[in-house]
Amino acid sequence: MSRIIPIIPGSTSLTMSESSVAYHDGPPRGADGKPLPLDFTHHLSEVTKRRQASQMKKYYRFFQIPGIKNLAGGLPNTKFFPFETLEAQTAKPERWQPTPNHPGTDKNKKDPAAEPAHITVPTVSGEANPVKKVDVATALQYGQANGYPPLLDWVRKFTRDHLHPDAPYSGGPDVILTCGSTDGFAKTLEMFVNPWIDGLNDPRERPGLLCETFVYGNILSQAEPKGVQIVPIKADENGMLATGEGGLEDVLANWDVSKGKRPHLMYTVTLGHNPTGFVIPVSRRKEIYAICSRYDVIIVEDEPYWYLQFPSATAANTAKATAKASGLKPSQPEQGGEISKRTVSTGYPFLDSLTPSYISIDVDGRVIRLDTFSKTIAPGCRLGWITAQPELIDRFNRIAETSTQQPSGFVQSLVAELVMGPQPEAPSSSSSSSSSSSTTATTSSSSGWSLFRSSSSKPQPAKQTPSGEGWQMTGWVRWLEGLRGMYERRMNRMCTILDSGSSLVSSSTRLRATSGSSSVGTPGDWEVITTTPLYTYSWPEGGMFIWLRMHFDTHPLWQHPLFFPSNGNGEGEKTKVIDGPTISLALMLFLTLKPHLVLVSAGNMFSATSQIREEVGWQYFRLCFAAVSEEDVDSGAQRFVDGVRAFWKITDARVIEKLVEQKVDTEEVVARVMGQEGVNNLGGWLGC
Repeated sequence: MSRIIPIIPGSTSLTMSESSVAYHDGPPRGADGKPLPLDFTHHLSEVTKRRQASQMKKYYRFFQIPGIKNLAGGLPNTKFFPFETLEAQTAKPERWQPTPNHPGTDKNKKDPAAEPAHITVPTVSGEANPVKKVDVATALQYGQANGYPPLLDWVRKFTRDHLHPDAPYSGGPDVILTCGSTDGFAKTLEMFVNPWIDGLNDPRERPGLLCETFVYGNILSQAEPKGVQIVPIKADENGMLATGEGGLEDVLANWDVSKGKRPHLMYTVTLGHNPTGFVIPVSRRKEIYAICSRYDVIIVEDEPYWYLQFPSATAANTAKATAKASGLKPSQPEQGGEISKRTVSTGYPFLDSLTPSYISIDVDGRVIRLDTFSKTIAPGCRLGWITAQPELIDRFNRIAETSTQQPSGFVQSLVAELVMGPQPEAPSSSSSSSSSSSTTATTSSSSGWSLFRSSSSKPQPAKQTPSGEGWQMTGWVRWLEGLRGMYERRMNRMCTILDSGSSLVSSSTRLRATSGSSSVGTPGDWEVITTTPLYTYSWPEGGMFIWLRMHFDTHPLWQHPLFFPSNGNGEGEKTKVIDGPTISLALMLFLTLKPHLVLVSAGNMFSATSQIREEVGWQYFRLCFAAVSEEDVDSGAQRFVDGVRAFWKITDARVIEKLVEQKVDTEEVVARVMGQEGVNNLGGWLGC
């Protein structure tokens, strides 16, 4: 059940869900006393509105008839699958040591011995409960579009009970498994966007997508072919601006409808933003959410880095800001930050310490969150999930039924065996005491699928294989803690090196005039110290990236004239000056040469629009501390520092000319460099 969002008479915008104008007694509430999620049918694309639920569901009631012979299903016989078991050596959850949940001393204990564990997915499990049954016969058979029942049930429990236990709308959110976040966003665009073609459709009907000024480029590649207009919102060190010039309120309130429909979809990464590394604090989230509620905007929250939140970076940035204000050398404080950011405990101190999702304040049910196993297990899994109110999850399910179906059974069963661990024999419920009826419905349908499969061939007894050594929920959270610890230490090491080389310091001797003479001085009486800033940045409070602003305007060749050959006789012609885009490309190319051999990502790759790319995108570089080897964290950062310092010492414009005269683009740089031996890739290329 959901509530219809009310419209104020005479207004072109939709009201806030709690509007006293619309609800004299408050919004409609469910049996649990929480407000019902809103009905967002008016935002669905025309194709999505026409999608009907799978007709196969009508057969579920027949599958449960005792002794029925199932001749209805077009399933291959599991007896003929060539895989008898799926086995793997896996890490134990305590392999990596965590860092403190709050700013403090990292004791950096030695990591435990890396003895592997062993997991096995048997041919056929003797388990009767479909949400506990993990075997080859069910995993590799056709299945339900929302995911493999055991893994789906586990993800639902983790999401509802531990990740978002404080979801404020009635019944709470539901989930559906995806082939990763890219697939999740593709389905989201399918659900809410009517494709628009320039010259064919009315300009006033063009859909829009709100996002930060800098954004993960693949999002643009997905949205723009559908005719979506990208609408950037200014951001600061705390993320997207809610108010002020260029902020969310300003953009929506002053929208020009002649240029397209006012955007009703917002894409954002709030917990370790890619590429800038910010974490939006709870107070800013509440401001942004209130504006989205007032203007009826769906929030698409993509959070691949949610568990990578770094208390030490928060402390370091606070110390740097204090030092800048006082003129003293920065020192890292031992304590700081919020002790608890939750209204309801997750059951784990680590999760309690993290800044929560927009779902924690989503009274309307307007948040769609994209999660992935790419950063917690491996990108090649192509496995993730969407969290949203049940009515929207049902719509996602209809899209999946006619597109991807469920993710790979191989991957789902192995991940299920890994995270679930040895399952108890006692019957289990598909939900906690707070779970919604939608969970029960899924369990029922899962049972139907189990019977549907089992009737295709006579079940074989389970093979005697080693018992699983999976993690269970506590082990999963411990694994996330360890991962955060390892990435946080890498971030600390790289940022410490970058801090040490962020400026060029030079000194000059001044002569003090001797008595009775104005032309002769005594050397060495005093010196003038000159500091030239090369780049500035904040330590990333989350994610995998460091976002540097390069101060190209301090380079000795800034705005220097450039000359390129205009004909074959060697004569030169003044064509331009060394401007921002030129010097940025020159530095990127210079860094790829010996002895530096380091590759970075240029900021123009993440610019939301061509205007941003041309005006400010060239000022930034993104460095990734995640993918490089352990030894390259330090050496790569030092190479970058040394390369930048060497570049600032170039005083001959012909060096810059030679670097950029071929006019290569970013992709050509990468193709040229990646094949070189010894290149240290800090750009995160081939990833995100």
